[in-house]
Amino acid sequence: MISDCQIRLAMPADVRRIAEMSRDFIEHGLGWRWTPPRVLAAIRAPDTNLAVACRSNRLAGFGLMQYREDEAHLILLAVEAACRRTGVATALLSWLEQCALTAGIGVVYLEARTCNFEARAFYRRIGYREIALVPGYYQGREDGVRIARDLWLQKPQYKADT
Repeated sequence: MISDCQIRLAMPADVRRIAEMSRDFIEHGLGWRWTPPRVLAAIRAPDTNLAVACRSNRLAGFGLMQYREDEAHLILLAVEAACRRTGVATALLSWLEQCALTAGIGVVYLEARTCNFEARAFYRRIGYREIALVPGYYQGREDGVRIARDLWLQKPQYKADT
């Protein structure tokens, strides 16, 4: 892990930047759904963790995980362009997976755009598997890939992003 990255739960003061990062890095071309009010609602929701990674007191990335009875769903994960491939995404995901394991949840699901080859390669590198194509997943306009990891079968062993 990178030594200058601190992971913590998001606070209301982080909402605007998280929403902008979602708009710019995840939702580009689809319309802005994760607006500041929706991000704030996620912070307050009892079944989610919205974690942020900070470097030098600046928000470098965030991850939003929703927890269900027996599985978790990684809804959003984004890292500032200048901080990619430095371990930020790995640190965020590791933190969120530890929360899932602590809650007795061992399976994590997520979706990625089929054209997001960088994200898909990242998840494969850390032990996730692509399990299904989801036609029209993104607002009926773009296909998604469902990706999963069983944390009980495959204990997380992360290396910094390369």
